[in-house]
Amino acid sequence: MSWGALYAQLGGVNKHSTSLGKIWLSVLFIFRIMILVLAAESVWGDEQAGFTCNTQQPGCKNVCYDHFFPVSHIRLWCLQLIFVSTPALLVAMHVAYRKRETKKTILRKNGDQVQGDLEDLRKSRLSITGPLWWTYTSSLFFRLIFEGSFMYILYFIYNGFQMPRLVKCEQWPCPNKVDCFISRPTEKTVFTLFMVCSSAICMVLNVAELFYLICKALIRCSHRRQNHQRRRIMLAEEKALSQNEKNEMLQSSNAKAL
Repeated sequence: MSWGALYAQLGGVNKHSTSLGKIWLSVLFIFRIMILVLAAESVWGDEQAGFTCNTQQPGCKNVCYDHFFPVSHIRLWCLQLIFVSTPALLVAMHVAYRKRETKKTILRKNGDQVQGDLEDLRKSRLSITGPLWWTYTSSLFFRLIFEGSFMYILYFIYNGFQMPRLVKCEQWPCPNKVDCFISRPTEKTVFTLFMVCSSAICMVLNVAELFYLICKALIRCSHRRQNHQRRRIMLAEEKALSQNEKNEMLQSSNAKAL
């Protein structure tokens, strides 16, 4: 998997996102993807080789390891990052669609002599309003769902975020209850807590950005309502003024007739 290609795609979304969205992307790549790529292999590389049990029964160690580690932490975090990044890619697709439609409109109106307009379109930043607002807020909602779901899955599978030093296994074909020892449990616990805290920070940023966008949308609706009421009042005043002028003209014409 190329994390650089994913960053290139999400970088396009970063240009059209809010300040909180830019912070979220920085946390995602610096504190999660970069740490996962650089440090995860060295921390979890001996996950199976360092798992030892006090028995020589063939197959017992493999069965116990599969029981206590049904899903690798690294693969689970990779799946989490892919699922969390997917809604942002939907925003990138929406932005690309909007710009393509605008480009078609420019070419249809002005022909091929529009290099400057197309360059400005490529560099322009779309405001998060209208359909793009719904796409962006939906992406934040799904990010929260994916983050929370994977954190719950990790907690449920491993019965918490702390890696135990000793586990007792009585799975077949173990002859009896055997003691199994996990390699470097303290380091793995620290690394797991770091990844969980990073995920929690991303969730807080998503919630803050969601409330920010909702508040901005409510303010825009309030301004539109006020402008609409102001236009209605102006139209009513203009109508009343016009009616007064007509009444004055009728009165003057009746006075002349008398």
